[in-house]
Amino acid sequence: MEHVMIIILGLIILIAAAVVAVAGIFTNTGSAHAVNGAFSVFGHHMTGSTGTLFLFGIIVGAAAMLGLGLLLVGARRTSRRGIEARHALRHSRRETVAAGKDRDDLIEQRDSARAESASAGRERDDLAQQRDDLAEQRDDLITGQKPLTTPVPQDTETPGTEAVPTDGTHRGLHLFGHRPAHR
Repeated sequence: MEHVMIIILGLIILIAAAVVAVAGIFTNTGSAHAVNGAFSVFGHHMTGSTGTLFLFGIIVGAAAMLGLGLLLVGARRTSRRGIEARHALRHSRRETVAAGKDRDDLIEQRDSARAESASAGRERDDLAQQRDDLAEQRDDLITGQKPLTTPVPQDTETPGTEAVPTDGTHRGLHLFGHRPAHR
């Protein structure tokens, strides 16, 4: 609503200026209103009435207002582009910070996954070594080559394995469940 009032006020002032210009031109014509002293502009000698002089003043003033208006419009556009550029720069910096944070999070997740993978690989290798040791002990007991030299620790029992009986009977180690001995 405030913008409409400014536009209406501008139109009223423009109409009033046009009325004064037309009245000034037509009331100052003729030989009674002749310019007594000749004056020159850019080497060109001007003669005529004060109305003609007033008309030239209006034309020069309009050209000056047009130039000033263009200057202000250009400055406003430049200012607006500068504001938009600063806004875009701030937005870009925020995106860069967010992308950097996401990248750091992904690097942390990758490092964590690598550590877990390495830990799982070591655990798998340890379990494979225990399995191989137990299989070797079983094979040695079956063939009767050497006695059980390293007992299986009680805290790391593998489900489904059985210890060798001390009464001389051979039942064998079973890694994957219970299996009766062959007779």
